[in-house]
Amino acid sequence: MATQNAAETGSDDLPLTLEDVRAAAARIEGSVVRTPTLHSITLSKITGAEIWLKFENQQFTAAYKERGALNALLHLTDEQRQRGVIAASAGNHSQGLSYHGTRLGVPVTIVMPRTTPTVKVMQTEAVGGKVVLEGETFDEANAHARKLEKELGLTFIHPFDDPLVAAGQGTVALELFTDVPEPLDCIVVPIGGGGLISGMGTVAKAQEPPVEVIGVEARLFPSSYNAYKGLELPCGGDTLAEGIAVKEPGKFTQPVIDRVVDDILLVDEPKLEEAVSLLLQIEKTVVEGAGAAGLAAILAHKDRFKGKKIGLVLCGGNIDTRLLANVLLRDLARTGRLARLRITLQDRPGALFKVMSEFDAHNVNIIEIYHHRIFTNLPAKGLITDIECEARDSAQLERLVSGLRGKGYEVTPVELAK
Repeated sequence: MATQNAAETGSDDLPLTLEDVRAAAARIEGSVVRTPTLHSITLSKITGAEIWLKFENQQFTAAYKERGALNALLHLTDEQRQRGVIAASAGNHSQGLSYHGTRLGVPVTIVMPRTTPTVKVMQTEAVGGKVVLEGETFDEANAHARKLEKELGLTFIHPFDDPLVAAGQGTVALELFTDVPEPLDCIVVPIGGGGLISGMGTVAKAQEPPVEVIGVEARLFPSSYNAYKGLELPCGGDTLAEGIAVKEPGKFTQPVIDRVVDDILLVDEPKLEEAVSLLLQIEKTVVEGAGAAGLAAILAHKDRFKGKKIGLVLCGGNIDTRLLANVLLRDLARTGRLARLRITLQDRPGALFKVMSEFDAHNVNIIEIYHHRIFTNLPAKGLITDIECEARDSAQLERLVSGLRGKGYEVTPVELAK
């Protein structure tokens, strides 16, 4: 569990200090975007808290990872710069390291699993990184990166488990606390390997008075949550927040987390999807699942955060466009604006026309119609029709369903996962 009092004193035995973060800020100043911090009036109304957003998705590579990568690169000796650096990453660290390495004239090699989506390989190569595909999993790619590190004399730069990287990530908090006009009560920060929350938490606990620090993980990957609370919940699965899908907490970062974090919350996939959708619809900003985890936690725990002044970091915006489209459509379905209704009909002329007349009467738009005649448990003259439709809101949809059932139709809404 966290020992807040030790962190508040700024004790010298802390593995990461405010001075480390300030030094990183001076080092990287002018080479990364000083992203805006803005108050969200609408999200504040929705959550019941006062929400301030730090737009790290506006970095050149659309993620905060540039900060830590650059801080580590600027500590290299001349010999290390000439030989180059290496990392294992299929995410934002690969792009941040490649971009700033190329800018500084440092060769960058990134080892990715063979299963990495082509778009991520292309994005990394586009900013100057040399990509090596090896292994089927991240662990296998990481092992190969460590092998190349020794064979080629390269310097390994870890995506999170490195004090220089964590110090660089902490510069997000320096800017956040400077830009918000009144003191914050709390910051809510996503946790993957822990580099971001280690740095930001260190800054938060050095404020006067110290600021509450709440970490957030996807429920499918509760690695730091387990370490923090002494539990053994399973880690694994397909999460929208792939940027924080880490199975093992960092050896450097977890002790820092234990000292500066007040609590860790877990969020389910539907809340992550809702948060991504809200940020696009309300703030007109594209945020990946990991970057929306902080807002997802507040949406899931409104009573806990009600009335508090909260800083949220939108830590990344690299999300596949097809996935983003799915998230937005699924959110419309959950809020009752899109639906698929499964209706049992008799296979005879005019049957579908009569059903469509009910949709017309309730002013509900039909998007797609699917007939199922063969693979059903109905008699040969029966059929199932799935109708995808668009309503103004859930109330309008409920009136349609009631109207259909009132006419004797068997209607079953096809539900999404809750």
